[in-house]
Amino acid sequence: MNTDFSRRTFFRMAAAASAAAAVPIFTEPQMAMAQRPRVFREIPPGAVRIDANENPLGPCSGACAVISSMVPEGGRYDFEMGPKLVKLFADQEGLKPDYVALYAGSSEPLFYTVLAFTSPQRSFVVADPSYEAGMYIAQGAGVKVVKVPLATDYSHDLRAMIAADPNAGVFYICNPNNPTGTITSRADIEYALANKPKGSVLLIDEAYIHFTENATSTLDLVKADKDVIVLRTFSKVYGMAGLRCGFAIGRPDLLAKIRVYGMNFMPNLAMAAATSSLQTPTLVAERRKINTDTRNEVFSWLTANNYKFIPSQTNCFMLDTGRPGHDVMEAMAQRNVFIGRVWPVWPTYVRITVGTRSEMDKFQTAFHEVMNGSPSKTDRAHERPSYASLGRRDLPPYMTGQRDLG
Repeated sequence: MNTDFSRRTFFRMAAAASAAAAVPIFTEPQMAMAQRPRVFREIPPGAVRIDANENPLGPCSGACAVISSMVPEGGRYDFEMGPKLVKLFADQEGLKPDYVALYAGSSEPLFYTVLAFTSPQRSFVVADPSYEAGMYIAQGAGVKVVKVPLATDYSHDLRAMIAADPNAGVFYICNPNNPTGTITSRADIEYALANKPKGSVLLIDEAYIHFTENATSTLDLVKADKDVIVLRTFSKVYGMAGLRCGFAIGRPDLLAKIRVYGMNFMPNLAMAAATSSLQTPTLVAERRKINTDTRNEVFSWLTANNYKFIPSQTNCFMLDTGRPGHDVMEAMAQRNVFIGRVWPVWPTYVRITVGTRSEMDKFQTAFHEVMNGSPSKTDRAHERPSYASLGRRDLPPYMTGQRDLG
């Protein structure tokens, strides 16, 4: 091995890691927690938790069994499991293994892609509303954030996003989108790829793609060596949010640029659960049907009661409360139902995660009470200040609108 090359590589990786350490990683649970009313941060037993886009079904039975069997070996590393998992996924998707990088969820590669391909001269372009983590990371790194409103059909307006900044470094496309659960067409993605600035990448987050049959995967664009990085995670349909496992998929040279910001040994239990999940061929279709059936039942109820919402194709949707969304979040929390969160561009909309049928029944009862002004059986307003009077002082600045994210 060339010693000079190794030394240069080491110092480059060390510098990148140092830069990454200076910017915090934002994840779904952190943002959900940040918007919970302070007095309800510790969720009581039996509460309905539909505020963090978790899958209440948890890992599949095979994944649970393999986790249980491996606990006694929790003190050992397994150096072969990661490459085997990558190969399994690559073989299933028709990819070469070196086009797949394994991470503890998809937040890390999202974070590293922003750091690798943006700078104070190269902006981060994102739809509004969409998943916020990337723009918070960019903002923390001193990168300009350009937010572009969704199109009238709630898809990403990719023509407007491409036109927004000729010097952009990353165009973030969450497809299906979080929080709206809506889909951006393949034609629009291809337009963005053909018209984006030279040297930029499309960062396509497919965390929710398994919940619908109507979104087209862009893994074939990776196979064609295009300037795209696709994110996949086991946190959603596979029910492994707490176990943390995911992939970044892209050309090897693109993955090399994000890899210098951090690669760590993966948890054995997460890799084993992910492997078992991929080896269960009926899992995705079965869970997609469960989620779709429950979501459609909720939509029917909302429609029958004249409540406005944005039709979604995933496990979350945006509900228009017609009043400040944070007030509704607090009133629901008083009824032991935790919903959220609110995006600044739509202050009266609250995101709802699709839970179990039982959870959604409780959600419907509580929401109907809140919208009709019925007092809660556990109303503790007399014991504590209101959410508004707290001034949301406990929230970080990027959650309160105190800092302009562009």
